[in-house]
Amino acid sequence: MKFSKLILASMALCVANAYAQDSNNSASNPPPTPVEKSKSVASANERILSAESAVHSNGQVMIKGKAVPYKVTAGTQPVWDKDGKVIASLFYTYYQRSDVSNKDKRPLLISFNGGPGSASVWMHVAYTGPKMLNIDDEGYPVQPYGIRDNPHSVLDVADIVYIDPVNTGFSRVLDPKADRTQFFGVNADIAYLAEWLNTFVSRSSRWNSPKYLIGESYGTARVSGLAKELQNNHWMYLNGVILVSPTGLGIKREGPVNDALSLPYYAATAWHHKVLPADLQKRDLNELLPEVENFTLNEFIPALAKGGFIDAQQRQQIAAKVARYAGVSETAVLQHNLAMPPSFFWKELLRTRGQTVGRLDSRYLGIDRMDAGTGPDYNAELTSWLHSFTPAINYYLRDVLKYKTDVKYNMFGPVHPWDNSNDRTGENLRLAMAENPYMRLMVQSGYYDGATNYFDAKYTMWQVDPSGKMKDRMEFKGYRSGHMMYLRSEDLATSNEHIREFIKKATPANGQAAKY
Repeated sequence: MKFSKLILASMALCVANAYAQDSNNSASNPPPTPVEKSKSVASANERILSAESAVHSNGQVMIKGKAVPYKVTAGTQPVWDKDGKVIASLFYTYYQRSDVSNKDKRPLLISFNGGPGSASVWMHVAYTGPKMLNIDDEGYPVQPYGIRDNPHSVLDVADIVYIDPVNTGFSRVLDPKADRTQFFGVNADIAYLAEWLNTFVSRSSRWNSPKYLIGESYGTARVSGLAKELQNNHWMYLNGVILVSPTGLGIKREGPVNDALSLPYYAATAWHHKVLPADLQKRDLNELLPEVENFTLNEFIPALAKGGFIDAQQRQQIAAKVARYAGVSETAVLQHNLAMPPSFFWKELLRTRGQTVGRLDSRYLGIDRMDAGTGPDYNAELTSWLHSFTPAINYYLRDVLKYKTDVKYNMFGPVHPWDNSNDRTGENLRLAMAENPYMRLMVQSGYYDGATNYFDAKYTMWQVDPSGKMKDRMEFKGYRSGHMMYLRSEDLATSNEHIREFIKKATPANGQAAKY
């Protein structure tokens, strides 16, 4: 998923080209449900990934008050080189509603997280899937660890496949001589994943199904690029793309624009922690933020554009407004030449309380060795998330779905150096939408996300189509939480409902032609 600066220590690559052997492993999801006999090809006692494997089980979940039965497959599918040699294998978890017989009309949601270097765990067991973390209503870990049914899953309206790119989750490079550059870069990542998806869709008999991509954080660059790659090189046309907490998608925003776009996020965070002036604090967040956005676009960016030649009186006026909206002192704003960086904000906002705020979700609080300094010692939110996600996904895949392997599940895997050159994923998305009248776009962001802030996400959406000719096929949704806005119980329900509505809206009726 995410956090390109937070990739944890790398582990040694598991290299082998091991293949399947039949077994009778099976699984059931609690409470007990009917179980299929399955062909398990994971090597239970080796730290080697099988190139191809599949473990099947059945489950049922209550969604919107109705029982939704499903079949789930946990398995691996190879990555081949141009000569047809297996060089890697990707782990996936595939959910199919089992009381629907016509796959041609059944939407398929293809889910990626980001990093780069992060597994698909985050949205899998916390957002759209039929199981979710055992967490409290605000998203904090509770013990005992584990999972429970997700009553808001979108499995009622779409089948879902969660995919771990190379070296994330259980996925691994299998050929020790394979060139790593064919996996670890913006465009290399898109190219091999598109090939993999072509095979998956063919094997799963899903060519006729309406298809949707959803990506989170860096995964938004991945799915934006995939939209064009699948369409232009695999002739696979999508109905929709969902960007959750999007990155910049290669869209330029250096200088004053980049420096200014964080201010509405600062205001939201300050409002949440109740440090704004009384007249602002008493207003609802949805009433306050449009005012801050207007100031950012119409006053703050033009002021920053003047640089050191801004009039002294105007500099003071702008500093006063920025400080008022951000909940910090005018002195702190002026000391940063009006452009206060996010890392300083995370340290400064609650400095007098002896607390820091989280980068990816600024509702989370941390404590540092000392109150002095220009940035937090650690990321409080990521520590909390790993606390709850890691035991849950290992328990679920190994003990519930019965995918038996000694391969370590990489929450973050070794994918660096990552080639970020020639990132045109935003333009790729624009071109894919222009070529395909069926395709729609939805952007989802949390107001308290400081890593990929919500106003920057709006800016990205605005710039994807500078002509404005496709804006009626684009929509933005904001939530009162952070990078993973679905961790908050209220937003989990709302954001999934937005996906449900989006899929229904972007799945055309029989006979509806794709044309302008």
